[in-house]
Amino acid sequence: MGIPYGSYPRLVLAWLTSEAVRTKSPELELGDSLTAFMDELGLTPTGGRWGTITRLREQMKRLFSARISAVREDEDRFQFSALQVASEVDLWWDPKRPDQAAVFGSTVRLTEPFFEEIVRRPVPVDMRALRTLKKSPLGLDLYTWLTYRLSYLKDPTEISWQDLHMQFGADYNRVRDFTQKVKRELNKISTVWPGLRYETPRGRLRLYPCPPHVDRVESAVPEDLLGDPDAGD
Repeated sequence: MGIPYGSYPRLVLAWLTSEAVRTKSPELELGDSLTAFMDELGLTPTGGRWGTITRLREQMKRLFSARISAVREDEDRFQFSALQVASEVDLWWDPKRPDQAAVFGSTVRLTEPFFEEIVRRPVPVDMRALRTLKKSPLGLDLYTWLTYRLSYLKDPTEISWQDLHMQFGADYNRVRDFTQKVKRELNKISTVWPGLRYETPRGRLRLYPCPPHVDRVESAVPEDLLGDPDAGD
């Protein structure tokens, strides 16, 4: 199917994880119509080869068929883990009539390991913020990363532009170009997250503790999904 890329799979993934935490179910309904679901992502349905409908459907197929692997290796140890987002996908949308409700609902069933990871360690994001930042994949990545990083930050911390480039800058050959883009995206993120506290001294990004963008609430996840609370982070 190919590798998912761009803003669309990021938006879909954020919606899936948010909906899974909200409903406490791995079986997710994607709305009665394609228009209804795209509205959740902040997208306007347009047809044609390069329209939003075609691109969204293609990226969803890539995302749901992707196998995400993580490898860690040194002289003494080799670790490997693999994860898939969905175990079953059933999309009944008609791209030629996006406003029309389908006879059968479109559904996605998340894989058990992915679902359990989501409900055990949720880091909430605001879909309204993501819809505002949707034109920039880097902006979406930075917002999501900052939401996670600041959810546990206790003291000011600094990350070099070089390290940040290794994590998010695959599309930028030069760290200098990447740094300039990050600074522009941080300005945009600050418009939707006024409480975000950061500085950009020479060579690094400095983060300060601040309230998370989404207020904390008591967990409502069933106990049988949480596992052993003393088992570690």
